[in-house]
Amino acid sequence: MVFEIVGPITEIQIIARGRGIRDLARIQRKYGRGNWRKLKGHAIVRLENGSLRRAEVHWYEAHGIGRRRFKIKSFLD
Repeated sequence: MVFEIVGPITEIQIIARGRGIRDLARIQRKYGRGNWRKLKGHAIVRLENGSLRRAEVHWYEAHGIGRRRFKIKSFLD
């Protein structure tokens, strides 16, 4: 699903870090080694059809590399 995050991400929580991330080897191959964390938060997203919805999003983040691989897990509205 193609989407764009509109505005800030709120209620951010760490789900996993380091070796607790299942996809760690794939993420390190693609984006490089780093102190990777998997996070979740709430944000307003613009979907392909132009509608705005509040959603729970998950992503990976590492210091010096940034946020990668955003995914919508559920809609909150």
